[in-house]
Amino acid sequence: MSKKKTSSRAATTDGKGTGKLDKKTYNRELEKLQIELVKLQEWVKREGLRVVVVFEGRDAAGKGGAIKRITQVLNPRICRVVALPVPTERETTQWYFQRYTPHLPAAGEIVLFDRSWYNRPGVERVMGWCTEEQVQEFFRDCPEFERMLVRSGIIVIKYWFSISDEEQDRRFQERIDDPLKRWKFSDTDLKGRDRWEDFSRAKDEMFKYTDIRECPWWVVEGDVKKRARLNCIHHLLSQIPYKDVLPAPFELPPRKQSEGGYIRPPIDSQTYVPEVY
Repeated sequence: MSKKKTSSRAATTDGKGTGKLDKKTYNRELEKLQIELVKLQEWVKREGLRVVVVFEGRDAAGKGGAIKRITQVLNPRICRVVALPVPTERETTQWYFQRYTPHLPAAGEIVLFDRSWYNRPGVERVMGWCTEEQVQEFFRDCPEFERMLVRSGIIVIKYWFSISDEEQDRRFQERIDDPLKRWKFSDTDLKGRDRWEDFSRAKDEMFKYTDIRECPWWVVEGDVKKRARLNCIHHLLSQIPYKDVLPAPFELPPRKQSEGGYIRPPIDSQTYVPEVY
């Protein structure tokens, strides 16, 4: 009995692999990486870099969780998430990439696209929301569009989160059962579930045209959420050379007081939130 328990624990707490990470190891490694993210943020700000990170992949593959852990410790004025809704009637008549260009970063900004222009060769194609001519036009335009971004000085990093059909089903059911997560499961998810092979073929063809030297696709194995998050953040940090330019800690000086002092108004003169807890 004890041997089995030890073997099981070793499988879940090793440094790398496919097993689950224990909470203590995960939190320790995540904190280290998040400290580095803050350093990266300050470097991006100081150097005026422009960074775009694209997150794509299967539904429930872990894109949102990775994005949340990245933004958790960063300044929202520097690092922001773009998750666009369904295009409006007007937007459907625009040049396809037009609705995305206003969200590109200025100097000193990081933009994380929670799904992006790759909706066209992915969900739009599989669900029949665009024509095959539009898809082929995308394959012609997208590599040039991304090369233009890179030539302009924007750093473009693209992640594809991969997940098995068994793990996706488990996460879907978890969302359905949890009232706090049920909003994450949509009719589109249900319909897309029956088109697993279609999505696989669409992804393969998308990679064929858009896995370019200037900004290649990086695949994140997403069956184990915690490992996927750590691996993604670790890799992201490796893609942008940076230095530690965080300001040094210092002691707060004494607070300055006015000569007349300050008298707080009576408590009963203001309306407070009831202290229920």
